[in-house]
Amino acid sequence: MEKTMSTASPYARCVADLHEQGYTIIKDLVTVDLIAALGTGLDAQFAATEFSKGSFSGAETRRFAGLLKRSPHVASLVEHDLILRISEEMLGPWCDHFSLNLTQAIELTPGASQQVPHRDQDMWPCSGFVDREHGMEFLINVMWPLSDFTQDNGATLVWPGSHRRQDELLIAPEEAVMAEMAPGSALVFLGSTLHAAGANRTALPRRGVIISYCLGWLKPYELPWLAYPPEVARQFPRSLARLAGYRVHRPNLGTYEGRCPSLLLDGTVETPGAVDALLPEQEELIRAWRSGIIDPEQSDARPGQSFLSATLDRDVQASHG
Repeated sequence: MEKTMSTASPYARCVADLHEQGYTIIKDLVTVDLIAALGTGLDAQFAATEFSKGSFSGAETRRFAGLLKRSPHVASLVEHDLILRISEEMLGPWCDHFSLNLTQAIELTPGASQQVPHRDQDMWPCSGFVDREHGMEFLINVMWPLSDFTQDNGATLVWPGSHRRQDELLIAPEEAVMAEMAPGSALVFLGSTLHAAGANRTALPRRGVIISYCLGWLKPYELPWLAYPPEVARQFPRSLARLAGYRVHRPNLGTYEGRCPSLLLDGTVETPGAVDALLPEQEELIRAWRSGIIDPEQSDARPGQSFLSATLDRDVQASHG
């Protein structure tokens, strides 16, 4: 994937904003007509959905997920080229591939109170164990407004730079900014960015769609094989089905019968034997071990370094004498 672009490009600007501020707003990313059609198609589901329960989701809030099976328009948002390129830039260094984490529609009804500030990556305990100097990200969120997001109706609050202040559970309210935007625009923010839904002080509901992407080796918020079982996923373009979980994450993670779950998209499933899905360096490590290149007495590796990498380091040092 091409990653070298002009600093004036939307891609470069968005990536720079995410690194510096932890969020970015992209105006006019899709057409208003697309969002209007999506919103109209979800009207009946909003009406049929009960209020959320619990102190986090909000008692005056409606939420429902599995949007790829609810509207044909959602795929255009999930697979938007710019969003996927940004996700690859931010998540790609930390996984074999990233996956769809969640598609959810949200309605803040009149009188809805502000949501508790939070970081979405906190649902994975391992996010708290990683040295933050590495700059590792676990999640990318994209909020698509179905109606205008304003200061009065509960526009998302984000705390600029909070991704670099993760030791602070909360940050002063006055440091937050309101992500005011119109349908067709999108708010992109990191899983490490402190944020919250605002309070709706108007007489009309505020509606939006949140789509998020996570490291492919994490358990996603929304279990994709339940949201989109094979009979549903077979109707998706193959690229969309792969994003929705029908793809093995090397090495050998998320398999079905020891194989890539994409085999479920082919209709008939027998019981084939297992097929390895390994990273190239792991294949090389096995070849080196089988050929006797690796000496068990010299196999110590630095934390985070692969067995093979440590061996190759020693070979390079020996060749330089």
